[in-house]
Amino acid sequence: MQSWRASLLHFNEDGLAQYESDGLLVTGPNEAGKPTILAAGSHASLAALFASVPCTHLPGRLIAPGFVDMHVHYPQLDVIGSPAEGLLPWLNHYTFPHEAQFSNAEHAAEVASFFDELMRHGVTTALTFATSHPTSVNALFEQAQKRGLRLITGKVLQDRHSPDGVRDQTEQSLIDTEALIKKWHGVDRLGYAITPRFAPSSTEAQLRGAGELAAAYPSTWVQSHVAENLEEIAWARGLFPDSRSYLSIYADHGLMRERAVYAHCIHFDDDDRALMRDTATAAAVCPTSNLFLGSGFFDFAGAERVPFAHGLASDVGGGTSFSPFVTMRAAYFAGREGQTKPGLSLSPERLWWLHTAGAASALGLEGVVGNLQPGCEADFVILNPQATPLLARRTSQAENLAELLFAMIVLGDDRAVERTVIAA
Repeated sequence: MQSWRASLLHFNEDGLAQYESDGLLVTGPNEAGKPTILAAGSHASLAALFASVPCTHLPGRLIAPGFVDMHVHYPQLDVIGSPAEGLLPWLNHYTFPHEAQFSNAEHAAEVASFFDELMRHGVTTALTFATSHPTSVNALFEQAQKRGLRLITGKVLQDRHSPDGVRDQTEQSLIDTEALIKKWHGVDRLGYAITPRFAPSSTEAQLRGAGELAAAYPSTWVQSHVAENLEEIAWARGLFPDSRSYLSIYADHGLMRERAVYAHCIHFDDDDRALMRDTATAAAVCPTSNLFLGSGFFDFAGAERVPFAHGLASDVGGGTSFSPFVTMRAAYFAGREGQTKPGLSLSPERLWWLHTAGAASALGLEGVVGNLQPGCEADFVILNPQATPLLARRTSQAENLAELLFAMIVLGDDRAVERTVIAA
């Protein structure tokens, strides 16, 4: 057992922020011997109970849950900041040529150093795209396992409308997917995600096979993209004319259920939102990517009107930063803009929840990660609200929790992450 004394931020069952200006976090093995949060609360209420436990005192620091990134592309580490006219040109000019290199196991292992970027920015759980090559999946899982990280990933399925080097073969792609599920899913802190890239790059047969796998292995995740870009939507609708909407293509192939996560979900109507809600499917909101590629704004107000699960994601490399602070800041801008007026002004506490406990809940991992409640896995970040001169100047004047968190969202970056603690 060990403990840390600092300010604490966590969330209750209703998603409301809980703050202790002088808190104590206690970790230790659970009954299964796994590192777990045993207690979190005020130092005054817990100090006597854990007086014999070694304590690290961190005055002026804030301990918060490790961030959860609901959508990130590990093979796109080297295409961040590549200029393009929009989503489809960006994929063709940059993404696909880079992803073709991941058939090489050495290259796949070297780029898996992207985990260092995640941890440097305080991300302790990620739902991640690999490439269409099983070597990329193996490399990613192996590196995550070495670091003790909670990672969900899977082989990308794309058997049409894709260039040589990344296009796979329908039957073999499904055989490979099932083999990877059996090899990795549920091992240590690893989970498998059945991963059609997006509907236009998969045949009916591949999507149908992916849906059959999703039914056969219900504890796995499903991940893909939907309704990101108007040109992409028109393309998908032309390829699948019998489906009511782009989103419905996935439902029609058995790919919407609990633990299914779709990135973007920008251009939705209320029927789409109801379909997300009724199938317990979640959205990964990617504001920096949407702004960078000119795709549009996620309608946070619409997601409140017809509520469905959603959380925040970096979407690197279309996204411009691994930093949760940058993502939360962009989400605030997107919420203010909205798709219909008026937009929704997201509170700093809500933004933080969407990148921690809310994202964990959307992934079906509520009570496992993304919070500091007893029983959660012992992943957390130690933040320094005085990390830069301007941040220190602003946070020193914060009169309440909202002002403190908002100052960190607006002015913070990786320098504010003093330490990322994994499975303490």
